[in-house]
Amino acid sequence: MVKNNDNTREYFYHFLSAIFIASLVTCNLIANKFVTVDLGFKVFIVSAGILPYPITFLVTDLISELYGQKKANRVVISGFVASIFVLFFLWLGGQFSAIPDSIVNDNIYNAVFRNAWRIIAASMVAYLIAQFIDVRIFHFWKKLTRGKHLWLRNNGSTIASQLVDTSLVICILFIGVWDGRQIFNGIIDGWLFKMLMAFIDTPIIYGIIFLLKDKIPIHKE
Repeated sequence: MVKNNDNTREYFYHFLSAIFIASLVTCNLIANKFVTVDLGFKVFIVSAGILPYPITFLVTDLISELYGQKKANRVVISGFVASIFVLFFLWLGGQFSAIPDSIVNDNIYNAVFRNAWRIIAASMVAYLIAQFIDVRIFHFWKKLTRGKHLWLRNNGSTIASQLVDTSLVICILFIGVWDGRQIFNGIIDGWLFKMLMAFIDTPIIYGIIFLLKDKIPIHKE
C-alpha cells in the first residue's frame, strides 16, 4: 500500500511538471498575439500568452503544497531550461532557408518568431523572479498559518507574484514602444486578469487536494 502511494506521488509530480513546462512554453510561443477577453463586466486586452500562464502558478502551488519548496523550485528551473531550449531551436530554424514549396515560408516564420527571443528573454526574467516569489510567499504563509488557510497562501502568493511578473514583462517589452499610459493599462489589465484566474483556481486546488488526500500526503514545512 505504501509502495502504491509512493508511485502515485511520483507519477503525479511528473504529471504536474509536464503540465507546467508545456504551459510555460506555450505562453512564450503565442505571446506575440494580443486578444480581447470579454468577461461581461470588463473587456481585457491581453497577450494570448497570458491565457495558459495562470496554470503555471496553479501547478507550483500544488507542488509546494504536496511536495515542498525544494521540488517547486526544481520545476521552476526545469521550465527555464525548457524555454532556453525552445529559444535555441527557434533561432536555429531561422538560419535555414525554406524550400519554394514549404507551407511556412521564411517571411511567415520570421513574422511569427522574429521577436520570440525578446519575448522569451522578457518572460524568463519575469518568470524566474515571479515564480520564486510565488513559492517563497506560499511557504511563508503556510508556516505562519501552520498549514491552515490554503486559500490565503494560494491567492496571496499568486496575486503578489503576478503583479511582479506582469510589470516586468510589460516594461521590458514595451518601454520605448508604448507611452506611459499604455504601459500602465497593460500592467493593470494583465494583473487583474491573472488575479481573476487565481480566484478561479482556488476551488480547483482544494478539489485536487481533497481527491488526493488518501494517496499523496501534504508536505509538512
